Amino acid sequence: MSSFASYPSLDGATVLVTGGASGIGACLARHFGAQGSRVGLIDLQEDAGKAVAEELRGNGQEACFVAADLRDIDALRAAVGAIVDALGPVRVLVNNAADDTRHAFSDVTPEYFDDRIATNLKHQFFAAQAVAPGMEAVGGGSIVNMGSITWMLGQDELPVYTMSKAAVTGMTRALARELGPKGIRVNAVLPGAIMTERQIRLWKTPKYESDVMGGQCLQRFLQPEECARLVLFLASDDASGCTGQDYLVDGGWA
Repeated sequence: MSSFASYPSLDGATVLVTGGASGIGACLARHFGAQGSRVGLIDLQEDAGKAVAEELRGNGQEACFVAADLRDIDALRAAVGAIVDALGPVRVLVNNAADDTRHAFSDVTPEYFDDRIATNLKHQFFAAQAVAPGMEAVGGGSIVNMGSITWMLGQDELPVYTMSKAAVTGMTRALARELGPKGIRVNAVLPGAIMTERQIRLWKTPKYESDVMGGQCLQRFLQPEECARLVLFLASDDASGCTGQDYLVDGGWA
């Protein structure tokens, strides 16, 4: 990480990453920690989340993990409050938590539909709502919503997930308009085929590899840190003029 950019504005800033126990979220936590940020993590995976926080503290970085089910908005609000109490007002929120479990259109029930919306979209809105007053009080902040290129590609076996991620773009633009007068920037990062442990374990089949390489301009698989570096920029004051936009990390696929 030392060979890439450092952002003075992130040093000492409190950063909240949802879904920070694994995958892109854990990578984000490590990158923000390396910038000197105070890192708050919320995740349902308690053991993994504690391990990431302990790793950061072992590196001399401030970190706080709170276990919570983000589908429970009261629990989400309580977790945000606990992180603010521990680390101070949130200057950067990264709405990262999501679940891309495959599902067939014909099998989706109303209950499953509501659960997928809660898992992949609803908590992003309410996390932003929870941190916005504190951001305004300290003079502004940055919210980065993690979307996906799935809705741009029209991929199959992911209808509710795809719809949720399309809505992230609409929400990002709406919140950028709502929160801009308060000095809060809101952007979305849309990853493509990022090789997290989960992706490799569950979805990296020969057909998937063929589809990705057939679509991408870059003929290699992308890594979580390539998302993290873009998120760092958008979180920092270096991106002070950037809001209401989608930024793709997809190797030129979409």
